[in-house]
Amino acid sequence: MSTPSKNLRSRKKKSKKPEKEPQDAPDANEVEPITVVDPASNSWESTDPPSDEPFNARAFSVLDVLRVLGGLILLSCTLSYFITNDSIFWGKRPSFTRPQRIRAWLRGPLNLTPSELALYNGTNTTLPILLALNSTIYDVSASPHLYGPGGSYHFFSGRDATRAFITGCFSGADLTGDLRGVEEMYVAEEFDAEIKAQPGGVMVNKDHRRVWKMERERAWRVARGRVRDGVEGWRRLFDGGKDGRYFAVGRVRGREGRKGGWDWEGERVELCGKAREQRPKKGEREVK
Repeated sequence: MSTPSKNLRSRKKKSKKPEKEPQDAPDANEVEPITVVDPASNSWESTDPPSDEPFNARAFSVLDVLRVLGGLILLSCTLSYFITNDSIFWGKRPSFTRPQRIRAWLRGPLNLTPSELALYNGTNTTLPILLALNSTIYDVSASPHLYGPGGSYHFFSGRDATRAFITGCFSGADLTGDLRGVEEMYVAEEFDAEIKAQPGGVMVNKDHRRVWKMERERAWRVARGRVRDGVEGWRRLFDGGKDGRYFAVGRVRGREGRKGGWDWEGERVELCGKAREQRPKKGEREVK
């Protein structure tokens, strides 16, 4: 039989409330978000403090830049083809789009003798069409209708015919690289020989002779400059030109170290009749 004191102690134990679990103390640096209402829009928004975490938005990569550039290039090429109806490079043909130029680059420079150069005149369809200007060899295979057999300028192919480019005489001895004396076509006839007397047989003094000699030297100097300009104009055409269809591939063997067509060997070529007709007449001292 239980005593009253034991029953009282058991009731106190049953009625004892369980203690609450201890809670962590709030962090002094922690800021609770505050929610405010915007009177103008009658909407609620949170004023959370800014986070220290880095911004995770996706940034542009190198691949993205390449994609943009590729798209712009594709758009430009498409517009060029529809506008020009011919080229995707706005009417131009870069060298890397020409198979002949790539093959020549892979083959390396060609150093040919005049007899070897003669084989590249277009009669052999397995060989490129070549010509030489001032001892530099150029590939003109892009225009077989001009430099190939039956073409208007086939006589230039397979040889160095620099003289003919200047004189305009396309046959005979002018189909050579010899430029000696070709400047004569730009010099007035009165400068051909030493002056001895004025018109009427009046002898000239030393001062007149000295002035005349200076004018004569100037006339020949300017004439040679005109020949150089003419050769340079043709060189620009064959060495890339405006569309890059022609290009240099080598040199004529045996002409290394020589000063162009004026440094030539052999018998000197006389000025052809067509070039002689272009000479300034007597009294036309001013070289044009």
